[in-house]
Amino acid sequence: MDGVRERTGLRKVESRASITEADDLDLSRLLERPRLKLERKRSFDERSLSDHAAAGSLQPVDSYESMLSLGAMRSVLDTPTSSAHNSFEPHPMVAEAWDALRRSIVLFRGHPVGTIAAYDHASEEVLNYDQVFVRDFVPSALAFLMNGEPDIVKNFLLKTLQLQGWEKKIDRFKLGEGVMPASFKVSHDPIRKTDNLTADFGESAIGRVAPVDSGFWWIILLRAYTKSTGDSALAESPECQRGMRLILALCLSEGFDTFPTLLCADGCSMIDRRMGIYGYPIEIQALFFMALRCALSMLKQDAEGKEFIARIVKRLHALSYHIRSYFWIDFQQLNDIYRYKTEEYSHTAVNKFNVIPDSIPDWIFDFMPARGGYFIGNVSPARMDFRWFALGNCVAILSSLATPEQSVAIMDLLEERWDQLVGEMPLKIAYPALESHEWQIVTGCDPKNTRWSYHNGGTWPVLLWLFTAACIKTGRPQIARRAIDLAENRLSKDGWPEYYDGKLGRYIGKQARKFQTWSIAGYLVAKMMLEDPSHLGMISLEEDKAMKPPIKRSASWTI
Repeated sequence: MDGVRERTGLRKVESRASITEADDLDLSRLLERPRLKLERKRSFDERSLSDHAAAGSLQPVDSYESMLSLGAMRSVLDTPTSSAHNSFEPHPMVAEAWDALRRSIVLFRGHPVGTIAAYDHASEEVLNYDQVFVRDFVPSALAFLMNGEPDIVKNFLLKTLQLQGWEKKIDRFKLGEGVMPASFKVSHDPIRKTDNLTADFGESAIGRVAPVDSGFWWIILLRAYTKSTGDSALAESPECQRGMRLILALCLSEGFDTFPTLLCADGCSMIDRRMGIYGYPIEIQALFFMALRCALSMLKQDAEGKEFIARIVKRLHALSYHIRSYFWIDFQQLNDIYRYKTEEYSHTAVNKFNVIPDSIPDWIFDFMPARGGYFIGNVSPARMDFRWFALGNCVAILSSLATPEQSVAIMDLLEERWDQLVGEMPLKIAYPALESHEWQIVTGCDPKNTRWSYHNGGTWPVLLWLFTAACIKTGRPQIARRAIDLAENRLSKDGWPEYYDGKLGRYIGKQARKFQTWSIAGYLVAKMMLEDPSHLGMISLEEDKAMKPPIKRSASWTI
């Protein structure tokens, strides 16, 4: 076994990190707390919404063991420390990937705090690829957790939590207190022998847009860390409890909204350039939903916690109904929208958002199979963005925002439209690409988001881990294996690119960085999950029976 660990980079380490510098004294005691060894019992997040709403009584739901039915796997509640326990000969790419991932580790005053976005020495322009991005670090964190190396994840969570407390200004405008950074950079001063941190909250980003998804990913990762290690002390600490409440206060605040979805600017997520996702993008709504459910599992039942728990429960009910009803599209629903009447004025209106049927794009009529469906990109007054977005749909499955029937339909669509959505390299970030006049208007003639490139129909290997997790959860690991095989054909040979171009994802992206860290980590996480599906428990939530879906999908707009 030691030989296998040495070849693959898989190793077991003890948690011993501490940050003892002057500006870290308020957090150092958290790192020094002993890890709790929890007995195998139901965790707080396995209670239904109705249980939380009622006086906090513990009522466990069914476990993943009965849902996944993948042979004699261990329960996801006992996530193993390493996939090296399996008796298999690992693919040669695994060792190479671990070496590349470890090279990307960033140290702050001697302690690992994250991984840089890319380690591409061939590129003369560094830009911000030498920074630690919150969203980019998630697959790296999962890889380290699955390999029994939680220290770097704990350090990252605490360091970003500390950055959350910084004053955040863009020009003369002050951002909300709960905003998490998009990224941070560690600068080494060799003369003074000191390390300094610089955080970017959107003031340096293209378009100057704050990252809405960073806070959601932070909460999701905190829950993954807790599930993996059994260390609930971190999540229960006053600092983490306050950090979660600050994030939640931003997105649960009341305003002029008539929908439970979260209103966002373009470029506020993984798609961080102008791509017409302003409004209520499915990626943000799915992450919002998942972060709310994760926070619900970790908030303490004190006075402040109970207030937020009540608000979360209320929002989750409304959000799940809204997304499942109005964002869902399948053959029958498409036909219903095609036949809509317009200009209906009353609470009994069928076409509630006054969507004009003539605005339905031609491509979807051929794209939509008789079997399958998905959550469309955006829904707002008189507007439906029918594009497919991979991250939002995969997270919808993992968070159980999608009902079991909808999850099956999403996977059916992926199988039916494999060439369009997967092609020769997994996975299309969005489909189809914007072209010609539409590209000019929507992207502002963005030279990086040309058709079938980057965010505009490009292929992103990092999405492989989300796709694999969704496949495992829906009982289709063979589809994930097929996608991983495609990645193993080229990913290493091509130097682990950031993205691929072309309708089939055949060409390395024209501006793609090599040795992109989340491409590397995404592959490792996908491999480890497929070889030990019990890892799924870190980043998947079971369906909550309290959130009842609409009775009929095709009639959802009339309910």
